[in-house]
Amino acid sequence: MIGPSIVNRFVVAERAVRTAAPHDLLDAVRRVLAEQYAADSVELFMADYGLTVLQPVSVLPHTLEPVSVHNTAEGRAFGAQEPYLEEAPGGGLVRAHLPVSVRGDRLGVLSVVLPGGDHVRGCLAELAEIAEVLGREVVVAERDTDLYLQARRRDRLTLAAEMQWQLLPGRSSTRPEYELGAQLEPAYAIFGDNFDWSATADHLMLYVTNGMGEGIEASLLTNLAISALRNARRAGLPLPDQAALADQAVFAQYRGECYLSVLMFDFELATGRAWVVDAGSPQMLRLREGSVERIELEAQLPLGMFEETDYVAQEFRVEPGDRLVFVSDGVHSVASPKGEAYGDVSLARAIQATRLLPAAEVPRAILRELTGHRGRRIPDDDALVVCLDWLGR
Repeated sequence: MIGPSIVNRFVVAERAVRTAAPHDLLDAVRRVLAEQYAADSVELFMADYGLTVLQPVSVLPHTLEPVSVHNTAEGRAFGAQEPYLEEAPGGGLVRAHLPVSVRGDRLGVLSVVLPGGDHVRGCLAELAEIAEVLGREVVVAERDTDLYLQARRRDRLTLAAEMQWQLLPGRSSTRPEYELGAQLEPAYAIFGDNFDWSATADHLMLYVTNGMGEGIEASLLTNLAISALRNARRAGLPLPDQAALADQAVFAQYRGECYLSVLMFDFELATGRAWVVDAGSPQMLRLREGSVERIELEAQLPLGMFEETDYVAQEFRVEPGDRLVFVSDGVHSVASPKGEAYGDVSLARAIQATRLLPAAEVPRAILRELTGHRGRRIPDDDALVVCLDWLGR
């Protein structure tokens, strides 16, 4: 049974984080963990936009070096989403690395140096909960300060990329029925591709978009389409009507000169039944019982190509254990130095190779494979990968 003093120290720590000023969250955590848990030092690292490093949170310019998400203790805690302990200099001290996430959206890692032995064993679960509380407060604080958004940047974002990242719901999400992960490349210079999702008690709506054009124009087109889809979704309209209203909004602005491809899903959480509108080029592959296959859907016109297009939803079904991988043409059609398209075969091989990874890790792993195929680090087009693991009820 947990004693009153242990309960009180956690309550004190939680209150300190919740009541801290938006820019002062890290200092508040440092103070309360030193007072209540005998912490020697505390650092917060945020995952950068490319998911390659964990960036230290500090007033610019940063005084700490970024930490790789690969082959480091911090990266291990981030990838596994489990606390990880290592010895710290000073004799009898350990460094606890604690994942900072919000409902499956992986934000970063809180690293705490404190006494080892019985002390760390007795408070590790509480520290992990405090890291979760911190994650929620960081998300709220981002409405009022740029500190945590700046900490995520290894390089400067282009203006188009700034607009796109602000449009996204997150990069991963978990519920008892599903796990989601997504990633865009080049992370600091994207302009058109996008993803969006929204869940209720009974439904998950998922959108994968493949933008047209480059730079600011592509970003503006995607912002208009996603905003129109959200407006229609929040009005309670079904998928075909969402697509029709977004189609009208894009056509009214561009008169058919610019348009946007989108793959739209409405999953019923209790049954796995789904309704799909396939309006363009994003593609879907399914991993089921060890076999990968491309799922062909009824192709319809992209949003904004013609005036007042009617859209029809087709029915689809997922089974517990299914993994769905969605890609833009910047993945499927990218060419190697010899001119060979990545295509279904290479993509299926990458999906097989990453089958043991959690959904949140899959997009980045596939994009690394794609970089090897492309033969150069910077792509010519946006590359988007979204992974959905269906667990069912």
